[in-house]
Amino acid sequence: MPRCLRLLLSLLLACAGPVAAAPPAPPAAPAGQVTIYRCVDAKGRLTLRDSPCAAGERQQMRTMQRPQDPPPRPTSAPAPTAPAAPALVRDRVVVAWPPQPLYECIRPDGSRYTSDSGEGNPRWVPLWTLGYPLLVPRNPLGDRVGAPPPRPGDPPLAVVYGPPPMTFVRDECHPLPQAEVCARLRDRRDEIRRRFFNAMPSERDALRVEERAINARLASDCD
Repeated sequence: MPRCLRLLLSLLLACAGPVAAAPPAPPAAPAGQVTIYRCVDAKGRLTLRDSPCAAGERQQMRTMQRPQDPPPRPTSAPAPTAPAAPALVRDRVVVAWPPQPLYECIRPDGSRYTSDSGEGNPRWVPLWTLGYPLLVPRNPLGDRVGAPPPRPGDPPLAVVYGPPPMTFVRDECHPLPQAEVCARLRDRRDEIRRRFFNAMPSERDALRVEERAINARLASDCD
């Protein structure tokens, strides 16, 4: 090599100054461990990393055990379940009550009213109103003294010496169809509700009881 070329290379090396050596390569970590590098730069800043520090940084190494997941728990076989007992089937008894009937009754004057029973209101009437003939004597022996005896089939005779005989009879009643029964019950409930606002306290108690009975009957027989 010419002498001038060697002199030029010497001058370049003198101007560049000393070259910083790279940190030595870390030894390989054992299996199952990890190496943590603690690096401090020229300004004192600390960095933790998993790779070697950069050139010019102070480096410290710590070897730690690599975290591992715990082994999976052994799966235990499910306990055998007892066979389900057969469902117990019970007979259900349904009792159906027939609707309660309602009757319409007629008074002698032709007016009508309703009743829960087929027996109308009782009243006392003279026997002659039922078609029985009456014999009113003019003397104690009677007008039939010496008369022929009554024949079979003749209506009975009643000898009256005082007030006419009376007998006990009831108004005639007949059952209403179920649809008509429900309609009349609803009409009666509406009437009770209209009367309730103007009724006296004692009458209101009676109206409440009657309305509860009608509601129960409607729910059972109509709704």
